[in-house]
Amino acid sequence: MKRFRRILEKFIEGILLSSSTITSLTVILIILFLFREGLGLFNRSPLEHNFIIAVSKQNPVQDLSSDQLKAIFNQDITNWSKVGGVKDSIILFTINDITNYFSEEELGASLENLPQKLNEFIEANPGALMHVSEKYLPKKFNGHTIHVKNISVGDFLFGKQWYPTSEPIPSFGIWPMIIGTFLVTFGALLIALPLGLATALFLAEVADIRLRNLVKPLVELLAGIPSVVYGFFGLIVIVPLIQGLFKLDVGETVLAGSIVLGIMALPTIVTIAEDALRTTPLSLKEASLALGATRWQTLRKVTIPYAKSGISAAVILGIGRAIGETMAVLMVTGNASNVPHSFLVPARTLPATIAAELGEAPYGGLHFKALFALGIVLFLFTIIINLTVAYIRNREKK
Repeated sequence: MKRFRRILEKFIEGILLSSSTITSLTVILIILFLFREGLGLFNRSPLEHNFIIAVSKQNPVQDLSSDQLKAIFNQDITNWSKVGGVKDSIILFTINDITNYFSEEELGASLENLPQKLNEFIEANPGALMHVSEKYLPKKFNGHTIHVKNISVGDFLFGKQWYPTSEPIPSFGIWPMIIGTFLVTFGALLIALPLGLATALFLAEVADIRLRNLVKPLVELLAGIPSVVYGFFGLIVIVPLIQGLFKLDVGETVLAGSIVLGIMALPTIVTIAEDALRTTPLSLKEASLALGATRWQTLRKVTIPYAKSGISAAVILGIGRAIGETMAVLMVTGNASNVPHSFLVPARTLPATIAAELGEAPYGGLHFKALFALGIVLFLFTIIINLTVAYIRNREKK
């Protein structure tokens, strides 16, 4: 019987070890996949694969930045002299413009004469700027390709334009999303922190046992409501209320997202803060009361200082709950990729951008890799929050 029990214990230990190993490996593989795809965005040309920017051999311009190319294709720059070339007008050319210069007979039934015609076009138009696929170029091309500066981490983090599908040069600046994410999270904390701490203090120090046993499960039940339900509530109730109260054109604003996220963060803050407050030793409270302190003085001078590490952990975990929320924020913030200057304008957050665009991004393309790079930024924010919580808890133990 003892031998069977030992075998059973070893078997259970093996199952537990296997489960923990598989879980750890899965997490590690997910992180590796995230970084492999996301980091693939940087130190490469912003042009899509196999596409090039070409000019005539007579044109002295050798390289252009993404911003310069955007300005050229937006007709903000119309002369080569503004980008280091000679004084000549810029003629924009894409493969769709070929029929404006050559007839179908000249191109051939199967476009077999297309490479030759591209040569003729670039030779006849020294001011041309061509955006074409490499496969269309002849072997002896009468022009040269322009080097487009690679995407850098700085441009990605601090760029203010997010146009991942624009032609010919996409824009991958996430600064508006970073600001939007932090502003929505900050607003949520302004709402959830006082309400959550007040509720935790009430449950831990004021409410009797019957009321606590009734209220606390109701608060914790909020954590089980799907985020899309919060989103619908915000869209139907909070958004029209904000629009009418502040006389706005649209009610999908940072404030709407902050209110929804504040409600969603309440269960985390209330539960953890209430548990921390209740861990204060009864002997400390009794000693304070015995020295003549009132109930509120004891709460302010003894209970809260003793539980401050737990309260801080509750606040930080509430931030983590808010910063990673996707669906509810996607529905009520308006998804405008502009730097928000107040709580009454639309904004876009990092998680909402990933959720909204990942399904439409071609696998392996620049847009796909840019969204994974967004995931890396969000992952690093979450890691910082978790490390902060771990530090606070370790300090509390010491």
